[in-house]
Amino acid sequence: MPDSYFEADIERLTQLVANMFSRVVQHNDRLPMGQQQKPTRFHSRAPPNITINDYLQRVSKYASLEPACLLILLIYVDRICERNPTFTISSLTVHRFIITAATIACKTLCDAYCTNLHYAKVGGVSMQELNSLEVEILRMMGWHLVATQEQLEQYYFTLVRQDPLLMLQSEFVAAGGSGAQLPPSLAVIPLPSTN
Repeated sequence: MPDSYFEADIERLTQLVANMFSRVVQHNDRLPMGQQQKPTRFHSRAPPNITINDYLQRVSKYASLEPACLLILLIYVDRICERNPTFTISSLTVHRFIITAATIACKTLCDAYCTNLHYAKVGGVSMQELNSLEVEILRMMGWHLVATQEQLEQYYFTLVRQDPLLMLQSEFVAAGGSGAQLPPSLAVIPLPSTN
């Protein structure tokens, strides 16, 4: 992957973020009932019939999410869980969390962004529900909405390093890969074969 998240292919970055959400959901869905949270505004009655990856790809495409917006979704999870230890991202909460956090991220980080009605349609929720969820996340985060460049880069590096098939371009070169500059559109640098 490119060393800068700005140059990362948006579909690949979306996949990495979706993979992280999927791992968190798989872990939290296995928690015993006593360790799971009480129902919140984010809970659905049953898990939606769309995978986390497909949902995040849809949100990313139709809401035109920028790389920083994708990465800050994970920062928002950490901030909310730090301030609200009983909040859990699970198969019942993840979809509503994603569309709401993406809406907030776009409004916070982008010069131009869509209306809540547009985000609600993309996310498959009513505008009234999205408005309520937005207020809830803002409250849960204590209105701490921005992240530093360093924080975004650290989350990006962590995502890439957690995927066993990917590595950062500089790490690839340092490991003896080609020194030729790879085009930004090349999203995947496979690890050298061990055979």
